[in-house]
Amino acid sequence: MTTPPTFGFDDETLAQQPTVYHAGLFDDKVVLVSGAGSGIGKAIAFLYARLGARLAICGRDVAKLEASAEWLRKLGSPDVLVHPMSIRDPEQVEQLMDAAWQHFGRVDVLVNNAGGQFPQRALDFSVKGWKAVIDTNLNGTWYMMHAMAKRWRDTGTQGNIVNIVATFQRGMPGVAHTCAARAAVTYLSKTVAVEWAQYGIRINCVAPGAVASTGFRQYSEEAVKSFSAANPMKRVGDVHDIAEAVVYLSAPSGKFITGELLTVDGGGVLWGEVWTIPKPDYFKVNA
Repeated sequence: MTTPPTFGFDDETLAQQPTVYHAGLFDDKVVLVSGAGSGIGKAIAFLYARLGARLAICGRDVAKLEASAEWLRKLGSPDVLVHPMSIRDPEQVEQLMDAAWQHFGRVDVLVNNAGGQFPQRALDFSVKGWKAVIDTNLNGTWYMMHAMAKRWRDTGTQGNIVNIVATFQRGMPGVAHTCAARAAVTYLSKTVAVEWAQYGIRINCVAPGAVASTGFRQYSEEAVKSFSAANPMKRVGDVHDIAEAVVYLSAPSGKFITGELLTVDGGGVLWGEVWTIPKPDYFKVNA
């Protein structure tokens, strides 16, 4: 089996990935994807576009969003709304929701992909660095979930949310801040999946393992080389793997699934931990 490129697919290759879903699956549906300018978020938006969805995409880099939107239109999305913003700002989140509802009249699916972290030993975290990751990955995701769910409740419409988290189950040496935030999002999602079921809202999470994307660039060469050995399949995944999982949960195939965590990591949580920083000699065999 071919190993994906170190930093993921180029746009042309990504646009041609085979899919199990039929082309019109999301005709007349509106999907909002955060962080859709690159990496996993772009792959998710690409697949929804190929399936006929109208798309709202957001992120902080307007140039990346516009480039992504151009592809989404070519891939078949009949309407694309580009809205630069930061999920860390609750006011900007409300403005995004207002823009999406004014433009499309509704949103059917929210994919919370935007987030970020940096590899560092936990003892070296600054207060500012810790707060930045928690504010983005936990608070920002919550602002998006809360703002969207209120609109669904108030308009009497159903919808569903897919949150992109991480494989935190065995811990994540080197990114303790994101491990804490992603675990929190997962159990937040399980809780509101029960609370919000009365409104016809489903909430699930997808946890990518070592997936080749532009995000690999933040890690050391040593760490990246170790990723393929961190699961029993002995390879890294690709961004399209995550896109297909997200669509599964948000399509009719997932209509009886809520409050779940779908892990897409080649069996990594069964196999061993992923170090995102160089492993200390203390933990190396025969050190």
